[in-house]
Amino acid sequence: MNKKTKVFSALCLGVSMMGWAQNADEKEAALEQLEEVVISDSRFALKRENSGKTVIKISKEQIERNQGRSVAQLINAQSGFEITGSRSNAGQNLGVSVRGGRNRQVLVLIDGVQVNDPSQLSGEYDFRLLNLNQIESIEIIKGAASTLYGSGAATAVINITSKKAAPKDIQAVFTSSLGTNQAEFEQDYDIASFDNTVALNGTLDKFTYRTSFSHQFSDGVSAALSDANEKETYSKYALDLNLGYKFSKALSVNVYGNYTDLDAEIDGFDANFSLVDTDDSFTNSQTRVGIASKYDYENGSVNLNAAYSKYEREFFASFASVFESENYIIDAYNKYVFNDTYYTIVGLNVLDNRSVFAETQSFTSVDPYANVVYVSEYGLNFNLGGRLNNHSEYGTQFTYNINPSYTFNKTEAGYVKVFGSYSTSFIAPSLPQLFGFFGPNPDLEPEENTTIEGGVEYKLNAKYRVSGLFFTRDEENTVQFINGGYLNAEEDLTARGVEVEFTAQPLEKLSITANYTFTEYKDTAAPRIPKHKGNLELGYAFTDATFASLTYQYTGERFENSFTPDLEDFNLFNFYGSHSLKDSPLKVFVAVDNILNEEYQDVPGFVSLGRNARIGIQLTF
Repeated sequence: MNKKTKVFSALCLGVSMMGWAQNADEKEAALEQLEEVVISDSRFALKRENSGKTVIKISKEQIERNQGRSVAQLINAQSGFEITGSRSNAGQNLGVSVRGGRNRQVLVLIDGVQVNDPSQLSGEYDFRLLNLNQIESIEIIKGAASTLYGSGAATAVINITSKKAAPKDIQAVFTSSLGTNQAEFEQDYDIASFDNTVALNGTLDKFTYRTSFSHQFSDGVSAALSDANEKETYSKYALDLNLGYKFSKALSVNVYGNYTDLDAEIDGFDANFSLVDTDDSFTNSQTRVGIASKYDYENGSVNLNAAYSKYEREFFASFASVFESENYIIDAYNKYVFNDTYYTIVGLNVLDNRSVFAETQSFTSVDPYANVVYVSEYGLNFNLGGRLNNHSEYGTQFTYNINPSYTFNKTEAGYVKVFGSYSTSFIAPSLPQLFGFFGPNPDLEPEENTTIEGGVEYKLNAKYRVSGLFFTRDEENTVQFINGGYLNAEEDLTARGVEVEFTAQPLEKLSITANYTFTEYKDTAAPRIPKHKGNLELGYAFTDATFASLTYQYTGERFENSFTPDLEDFNLFNFYGSHSLKDSPLKVFVAVDNILNEEYQDVPGFVSLGRNARIGIQLTF
C-alpha cells in the first residue's frame, strides 16, 4: 500500500479528533409529526396516501446511519433489489437487478437529471462513481416510469438528491474513517481501507455554495478466488462544486460540476477463459457539468435542467481497450396545479448519446411527455401519463402509464390504500450493442416491456406501515448475447413476484424496518437473481446522541448457468453505532459487517467480503 496514503489518512483522522466546538445536536422543544410526502412518482410533493406506488425513501438520517458503506450496499438492502458485486472487492463490476430486470432497465437521476454512460454495454450508470457522504436523500420508485423519465425506466427509477447548502454563512464538514478489507478465509484485521471527505457550504444572502473533495483507498483483498494471496488496490477521488443564486422570489439558478476518477487493479481470464490472477487494471473517470433553473408563477413553475457528461474508461490487460463517451441531456417542463385536485406536467426531454468505437457513433431521442394527477376528496386518485419517444434509430414509440389508487378508512390515525398500475416501456439497444467492439448488431429491435402491478398499503398512527404487492412484467425483443453476438430473443420473457415492506416504531426509541421479495421468471431460471430475499433492521436511539442498529440480510439460492452449480443461500448480520460528543462537533461511528464471518459467493469465481470493521469520525463546524 502507498505509504503517503497511509500517512495522509492517519493525519486526517488524528487532526479531526482534536476538533472542539459547540454541539450541533440540540434537543427538540416539541415532537412534531409531519405527514410524509413522496415526489418521484409524479414530480409533485404528494402525501404518500395519495400516491399510487410504494415509494422507497432513504432519508438523510438513514444515510448518516450507514456511513462507511457504499451507495450500492445501501440500495441493495431495499425490496426488489439485488446488486451483485456490492459485497465483493471495491473494483468489482456491479450488476443491478430490480424485479428480475437488468442494468438496462434501471434509470438513475442525480438532482432530477438522468445520468448514464453510453459506452457501457447496457448504457447504465456506474454506482461506484457516487459518494454517499455527498447525498442528501434517495427516493426509489419501482415499476415502469418511462412516461416521466424516458427509455430505460422499466423496472426502477433511483432519484438521488445531493446535499444542500447550510443556511449559515459557512459550514465545514470533515468525515474520515478507516477499517479492514478482508475475505472470510483471511481474517488478519490489517487496516486496509481509508475514506476521507472535506466539504464546505453555506448561504450568503441570495447566493449558495457547496464544494467537496473526497478520497477512498483500499487494498488487502484479491479479486479472483484462484489466487487469494494477491491484493488488488482501489483508489477513487472526486471533486464537486455547486453554486446557486436566487435572482428573485420567483427565479433561481444552480450551476454545478463534478469530476470523479477511480483506478482499480483487477484479475482477468487466461487463454482457456478461466479466471486467474493477472496484473490487469482499469481506470474510469467522469466529468459532468450542468445547470438547473426554476421560475415560479402563480399555481405553477417552469423548470429547465441541462447537463453534459463525459466518460473515459481504459482497461490495461492482454486485450487492452479504451472506451470514450459523452452525452447531452435537456429536460424542460412546466408544472401547473389547478387546485388541490388536479396536478399537471408537460415537458420535453432531449438526449444525445455518443461513443467512440472504430468511429464515433451516436443516437438522439426527442421526447415530448405529459402527466396528470387527480386527487379526490373521497379517496379516488389517478396518475395518468404518456410519452412520445422520437428515436433517431427507431422512429416513434408511444409509452403510457395508468395508475389508479383508492384510499379509504382515512383518519388522523391512518389509512388503507389499494393501488394498481398498467405501464409500458421502450428500451433502445445501447450503442455498444449496435456498433461496439464485441458482437454488435445494428439490426437489433428495441425491447418493449409491459408491467402490471397491484397491492395494498396500511398505515396506523404514524408508527406502523405495511404494504404488499404483486407484479408481472413481460419483455418483448429482449437483447441477449448469444454465440458471440447480440440478438433479440425469439421468445418473450415474463418476470413476476411479490414484495412486502414493513416499518414500525413500537417504542419511542425503537425502529423496525423489514422487507421480503419473491422473484421468478415464468418459464426459465433467473441468472444471479435470488428467488427469495429478505432484509431486517432494528434501530435503537439510546439517547439523542447515541444510536445503534443491527441489520440482517438473507439471500436465497441463485442460478448461474447450466454448467455451474447453483450459488448457495447466505445470511449476513451487520452492526452500526454512532455517538455525538456532548458540547462538541465530533461524532464517532463504528460499523462491523458480516459479523458471523459467513462464507458465501457474491459473484462466482471472485472473492466475497468476510467480517470487516470500520471506525470513523465526523466533524461539523
